[in-house]
Amino acid sequence: MAEIGEKARAAATALATTPTKQKDAALLAAAMCVRANADDILKANADDVADALKNGLAPSMIDRLTLDAKRVEAIAKALEEIAALPDPVGSKIAEWDRPNGLHIERVRVPLGVIGIVYESRPNVTADAGALCLKAGNAAVLRGGSEASRSNKAIHASLVEGILAANLPEASIQLVPVTDRAAVGEMLKGLNGNIDVIVPRGGKSLVARVQEEARVPVFAHLEGVCHVYVDGEADLDMARNIVLNAKLRRTGVCGAAETLLVDEACKDTHLAPLVQALIAEGCEVRGDEATQKTDARVKPAAEEDWYTEYLDAIIAVRVVKGVGGAIAHIGKYGSSHTECIVTANGKTADRFFAEVDSAILLHNASTQFADGGEFGMGAEIGIATGKFHARGPVGVEQLTSFKYLVRGSGQVRP
Repeated sequence: MAEIGEKARAAATALATTPTKQKDAALLAAAMCVRANADDILKANADDVADALKNGLAPSMIDRLTLDAKRVEAIAKALEEIAALPDPVGSKIAEWDRPNGLHIERVRVPLGVIGIVYESRPNVTADAGALCLKAGNAAVLRGGSEASRSNKAIHASLVEGILAANLPEASIQLVPVTDRAAVGEMLKGLNGNIDVIVPRGGKSLVARVQEEARVPVFAHLEGVCHVYVDGEADLDMARNIVLNAKLRRTGVCGAAETLLVDEACKDTHLAPLVQALIAEGCEVRGDEATQKTDARVKPAAEEDWYTEYLDAIIAVRVVKGVGGAIAHIGKYGSSHTECIVTANGKTADRFFAEVDSAILLHNASTQFADGGEFGMGAEIGIATGKFHARGPVGVEQLTSFKYLVRGSGQVRP
């Protein structure tokens, strides 16, 4: 592990001044290699999925783990989209002149070496590695054992692209072992060589990272995401958004886990929404008002309001207007993603102003909580903390900045 850190530091030093065209060439070559090696990637993934099924991995994790031809093509396209993004390195954030003649600029610079610890999703291997590379950083990737074959197959394509562009092979490294000790070494910083850790996985993984890390962490907490249907919401729109937010893919962090319905539209909206969810195979756990709408609704316990199900289960509660929704989210939410469905712009503005989550949507599904959907090409994760990076972590969020001060002989009196 020490050698991995040293190689990563050397690669980061080189990448910090690598021309944009060379980084983009590596990513485009990697995309070609992913397509060319698609059969090998799918075979490796099939073996991972077979073992995961034998080991009783949760359905949500199986969904995240599974690749098909369409998902492999999406990996290749994401690499191309990241290559097409503007290079943040060296871009001016601000500039100004001082009365003494000094000219000051604030410009973006890479973070250095970024460690990513993740579970299940093999596409993270490509997304995280590519985003780090585009932003001039070296990446040290440690995926979960359940996706080890898939990660190695995808990483091999990334390395082909890197070498084709004459970049250091260690620009994107995949930790070759999956034991917990390797994670511990990364959290300690690999002898000072890792600058930032990004965890992407379940609650226990994130908790361990936050507890043990000796380097800064981009926290990616669980997604206890809410949809609030306001009294002035169009029912058809609300139904479409709720079904998509909950059921498009239940295993993603942007999936809605709680539905809040304004008491002002309880009599017209609550039952149709509950019935639509149940008709699509979703289990509904509700408060007393929700239980009265349909005998199939199960009673919600206090813990349900805190739960990220990652499954076809949703908690439903009637609240007193937007204020009640804001209060509920403030108490039970995880600062990830929330949606308000309403025709009243002022109500939406209040929701946006008072809900303290990384992503807020008005009349749109929570499943849009995704770096690719934001035009970032991909993401390393959704950061739910408040420092440096928040929301989808893309290339800009993988940079810091420095000040460039130009003078003409000034000295300070």
